Amino acid sequence: MTSPARIRLTLSPQAERYVRRDAPLEVRRLAAGGALPLPPVELATVLFALLHDPDAEVKARARASLEGLPPTVCDAVLSGEAHPAVLAWLAHAHRDDQAKLERIALNPATDDRTFVFLAGLPHKRVVEIVANNQTRLLRCPDIAEALGENPVTGRSTIDRILSFLGFERPDGEVLTDEPEAEPLPSADELTDEAAAAALRAFLGDDASAFARDLIDEHDDDLDEEAKTNLFAAVQKMSVMQKIKLARMGNKEARGLLVRDRNKLVATAAIRSPKITENEIENFAKARNLSEEVLRVIASNREWTRGYQVKFNLATNPRCPVAMSLKFLNFLHERELRSIMKSKDVPSAVSTQARRLLAKKGKV
Repeated sequence: MTSPARIRLTLSPQAERYVRRDAPLEVRRLAAGGALPLPPVELATVLFALLHDPDAEVKARARASLEGLPPTVCDAVLSGEAHPAVLAWLAHAHRDDQAKLERIALNPATDDRTFVFLAGLPHKRVVEIVANNQTRLLRCPDIAEALGENPVTGRSTIDRILSFLGFERPDGEVLTDEPEAEPLPSADELTDEAAAAALRAFLGDDASAFARDLIDEHDDDLDEEAKTNLFAAVQKMSVMQKIKLARMGNKEARGLLVRDRNKLVATAAIRSPKITENEIENFAKARNLSEEVLRVIASNREWTRGYQVKFNLATNPRCPVAMSLKFLNFLHERELRSIMKSKDVPSAVSTQARRLLAKKGKV
């Protein structure tokens, strides 16, 4: 078992005398109460050090004092040059306080591990701050993984991250007014040979055995054993590797990645520049895709021009109900009757199908 890394704290001589192990117990207990003539950051550092004191009472007092720092003192610590370990402790202690967490997320002294923790919390504003830190996203892929798995991460945030990573939105998709990063080479410029080489370079030597199966477009479907092997290989990839594969991969790769539980990966797959109309039609009726992926399809005017895509979205219980209702207006009487009687669609959808038929005098 690996022992935890030692934390080195820097204290002034005045502050250090309260935390030395040879300091009198009463001095340490007094210091743990938090009433010390020290600047905010140094006070918090002393209390953090006393959390590791051998005396149980000292530890308990220090914890209570650090958790209950006066607002002005706490704000100064969260925005100041505090030790990353102190900020990490405070982030966990105040995980329900969005205002405090915002300060921690904006503090350059906060370490990447704490950013991963913040990226998974149910605070929309904190998630947006984390997602805007492009330097950290590139440096620490675990942050993107946490953001992609957080239910609070909204579509605009996903758009921004993927745009920064070089993903262009498909033509026709309803956009938000956000700046886009410099795009990667277009799909036409990215040959299969170049894509396979890039994938091997990105994933390492272990990718050589299956890079072709994930890049080359096959006329025939792969057999079950090959599909199982590809699934196992993709599951071992990091989120950033999957996002890269979503751009360069073939139909088999997209079919796996679009079902990934991470919203960044799944959205990158559905926005692949290589995706075909036939794939979109099949994805529109798939009931094992996330609502976010179906929302992307339903928001794309080009993709939803086709009648079959409209029908598939209208009858897919995973599609957001408001979008399913919109597509009912374009369906023929026969399909509306089928939906009206269906037990596989939300009641709001079947009820609206009945209303549309009633307006036409067909019920």
